[in-house]
Amino acid sequence: MTNQEIAEIFERIADLLELQGENPFKARSYRRSAEVIRSLPEEVANIQARGELLSLPGVGASLAQKIEELLTTGSLQYYEDLRAAVPPGLVEMLAIPDLGPRTAARLYEELGIATIEELEQAAREHRIRVLKGFGAKSEENLLRGIELYRRGQERIPYGVALPQAQTLVAALEPLPQVQRISVAGSLRRYRETIKDLDLLVASEDPQPVIDTFVGLPAVAEVIAAGTTKASIRLETDLQADLRVVAPECFGAALQYFTGSQAHNIALRGLAQELGLKVNEYGVFRGEERLAGETEEEVYAALGLPYIPPPLREDRGEIQAALKGRLPGLITRADLRGDLHVHTNWSDGALSLEGMAQAARARGYEYLLISDHSKSLTVANGLDEGRLLRQGEEIAALNEQFDNFRLLWGVEVDIFSEGRLDLDPAVLAQLDIVVAAVHTGFKQSREQITRRLIAAMESGVVDIIAHPTGRLLGRREAYELDFEALLAAAARTGVALELNAAPERLDLGDIHLRAAKEHGVPIVIGTDAHHPDQLDFIHFGLGTAQRGWLEPSDVLNTLPVEELLAHFRRRKGKR
Repeated sequence: MTNQEIAEIFERIADLLELQGENPFKARSYRRSAEVIRSLPEEVANIQARGELLSLPGVGASLAQKIEELLTTGSLQYYEDLRAAVPPGLVEMLAIPDLGPRTAARLYEELGIATIEELEQAAREHRIRVLKGFGAKSEENLLRGIELYRRGQERIPYGVALPQAQTLVAALEPLPQVQRISVAGSLRRYRETIKDLDLLVASEDPQPVIDTFVGLPAVAEVIAAGTTKASIRLETDLQADLRVVAPECFGAALQYFTGSQAHNIALRGLAQELGLKVNEYGVFRGEERLAGETEEEVYAALGLPYIPPPLREDRGEIQAALKGRLPGLITRADLRGDLHVHTNWSDGALSLEGMAQAARARGYEYLLISDHSKSLTVANGLDEGRLLRQGEEIAALNEQFDNFRLLWGVEVDIFSEGRLDLDPAVLAQLDIVVAAVHTGFKQSREQITRRLIAAMESGVVDIIAHPTGRLLGRREAYELDFEALLAAAARTGVALELNAAPERLDLGDIHLRAAKEHGVPIVIGTDAHHPDQLDFIHFGLGTAQRGWLEPSDVLNTLPVEELLAHFRRRKGKR
């Protein structure tokens, strides 16, 4: 069984346990294990073969035994027994927004509702409002949730969610009642996809803030509005939730509502060991509040340095903080250049000079021109002759620049058998060669892996661009033996790209951390086809931070001569 299949079974087990009213910590352990397994950079079968299942975070003897049973037999008796005890439609009902397992269980026990269709019919016939704790609004919410479920509402890319959050913040921040404001939730942690928006405001007068929020022009529907919190649905169908808290609680609330849930659970466990309690109102010893106004003081009260939001996933950050080993995360100030952009020589919007001026305006010291190669005809790819002429123009432009340099490169296609789209003798003349897969995504895992490794072993390729080929919400990553790719990168010295385009964010955080652990160098490139897209670097940096990357892990933090010397050494050139 694949990692994805095992993770899905563990997720279903968690759903079934919650429907049956089991201990919530038991269900949570399965969800946590599902996330760990889904995020692994190698097949769990390989880890099992090495006898290292117990080394996985949150996997104890019982879960390890279940993983082994799935790998050995392709099924799990415990899961089958749970399924037999619960109507299958109940599990599907949990996919309806805001319908939790306790509510689903009550609807089944008291009204016999066991499918989404039965739920919809009962709501339309007003049979649900008779239950204690329900009402007409409950039925409306359930019907709206069913509608959203049937529309296939999914998580949306970070790059789509961020501008909407920024618009909301810009509308609320000028209010005189707003003392502090911040996004929270998965957006603040730079998760690559977002389910909804969370905003937090510190104010001693919440009502005007709530009234302004629910009255914004972009609001399609007010889901709920109270005295300190409100939920709206934007015209884009994205839900946004606002909470207004007292200023002295803002730091604790921001930490709590930023999450992740797993990180917060781990923090609460640490607090209990210290005889403390931590929640959205502060850190307490008995009735005495020790901290709460800022996040820094919340962590300090627990004996921890400040843990940046991108790290808050319970992936070892608390243990690292306790030992004083948190990474010094890479920031925009560390980057000296962008190592993947396109011009109008292929499918970009601006000339070489235009992109150079846009990069200089952003404070960069260099920019790698990496237009497409000839086989990508839809992108007006360059053949050898045009590429050489482009090199001449780049050299001429560099004569005019002070303290800036255009680097001559190309994004060369990797053919199905691993051969490159351009003559290696020409590629050897370039400053930096980027190689990428743009076709044949449905090849087998073995073929795709061999194809990429062949390019890495060609002797002329310096960087593999968007290594997994995914497009968030549109195309899954192609089958790839990432462990083998990392081993080849470490052996050949070829760098892997973190493509900062918001629809890609490829490599993702889990793969980046694995690359860091293998000592594989990373480059960050925006894949910009327009000067405004140079600002995609923000998305790449967020993902880099989630991957625990420090400046020393990323090659485009180097001065230009050191960068080029790195690639020359790798290829044995002086």
